[in-house]
Amino acid sequence: MPQVLILLGSKSDAEIGKKAQAILQRFKVSCELKVASAHRTPERVKALVTASDADVYIAVAGLSAALPGVVASFTTKPVIGVPVSGSVNLDSILSIVQMPPGIPVASVGLDRGENAAILAVEMLGIKEPRLQKELAAYRQEMAEKVEKDSEELK
Repeated sequence: MPQVLILLGSKSDAEIGKKAQAILQRFKVSCELKVASAHRTPERVKALVTASDADVYIAVAGLSAALPGVVASFTTKPVIGVPVSGSVNLDSILSIVQMPPGIPVASVGLDRGENAAILAVEMLGIKEPRLQKELAAYRQEMAEKVEKDSEELK
């Protein structure tokens, strides 16, 4: 089973899920990408989560964005919600960050599948020193890119 299970509310969220998947693959963290709707296929969501032994869940959803909360209702493991941008962006953001007491969901910015994956890697890194080292190197690469970009502007 994967270390991270990425659930998409619909196939149209695949681009965001694939951003997360690419980051996880870079860090050699096993993951699976599945489509399951909190409203259209709630039993599928329940079955996927309860049958999974993933360490972290990433749930990508727009509009009412109930998927991260529903996933969290079926597990005591960390759930990271990724709100999907649309015509009314506040809906998906608020649906994820305004969870009731006792059922928290972490949230990243709109369409930020890559940040959800980095957060998942940080969580896994608590028990995997290899990931901590690779995250430090990744941040160094980002810093070097900023410096290079700055030099190119001169």
